[in-house]
Amino acid sequence: MRYMLLQHHAEPTDEHPIDPEAMEAGRVAMTAYAATLHAAGVLIGAEILAGSPNSTTVSVTGDDVRIQDGPFADTKEQLGGVFVIDVADLDAALEWARQAPAAEWGTVEVRPSAIHTVGGEWVRSA
Repeated sequence: MRYMLLQHHAEPTDEHPIDPEAMEAGRVAMTAYAATLHAAGVLIGAEILAGSPNSTTVSVTGDDVRIQDGPFADTKEQLGGVFVIDVADLDAALEWARQAPAAEWGTVEVRPSAIHTVGGEWVRSA
């Protein structure tokens, strides 16, 4: 079963920056985590996202297209990255989420995949 591990955490600000040593420690921890998932044969893919100020939100209502700089939601925590894993069940996904470094910085949302693409076609996730 495919699961997405959605990593939410507070982003650095001018008032609350992340010091370079903490940033490097986080990079090392995430690299080791990705390597561990890969070695276990469960990693489908992963992305660490640029900060939410780099995002652009698009919404369409009829012929009205709205483009907005920044994230859709103005919250303390933002989506910072995603790991897609393929494991036996929710318990296994929760165990991998527990080991995610991001769980120490914020939260890791575990969500099953309902449908994914293979060769451009949609298939139900099993």
